[in-house]
Amino acid sequence: MGALHLALVHGPVVNKRGEPITTAVTGLNVHDIARTAATYGLRGYHLVTPLLPQQRLVERIAAHWREGHGAAYNPTRKTALDLLRVTATLEAAMADVAAREGQTPRLVATSARPQAGVAAVRYGELRRLLAGDPRPVLLIFGTGWGLTPEALGRVDGLLPPIQGPGDYNHLPVRAAVAVVLDRLVGRQEAAPGS
Repeated sequence: MGALHLALVHGPVVNKRGEPITTAVTGLNVHDIARTAATYGLRGYHLVTPLLPQQRLVERIAAHWREGHGAAYNPTRKTALDLLRVTATLEAAMADVAAREGQTPRLVATSARPQAGVAAVRYGELRRLLAGDPRPVLLIFGTGWGLTPEALGRVDGLLPPIQGPGDYNHLPVRAAVAVVLDRLVGRQEAAPGS
């Protein structure tokens, strides 16, 4: 299986008016996405924020669980947070994946809305690619109201939005990460009668 990495982008992303912004990092996303990444066997979780105080905050949270009292108290949290890398840019996350895996990653983005002009990739297609292609994949999630048009313009593919039965569509990003990873690398239930 190709190496799967995840990037959670806090900036630049867009607000509801489509303007570029940087969102605040939340502790829940640091912990919960790291735990989800570990559960699904990812090779890295890259938290992207250009704000130095936010980078320091994330590193401080991670250090507590990697090296401090938290590491002894909860070793499974340490395992999950060992996947975490904090970078200032998406390009730095891509470079980190390339350095660790020996080749440039394929970029696959997610969005809560369809995006015109971005090549679509279906879940089954990406699942097969992960199973048969050794090239690493960097799965990109945006915070706020999503990735900037510039970021979307760089990706190799865009997964379809997660949609429930109604019109409301505003999952927390940590829930979206869990759903997407389960669709891509989760164990598939056998078909009835098989």
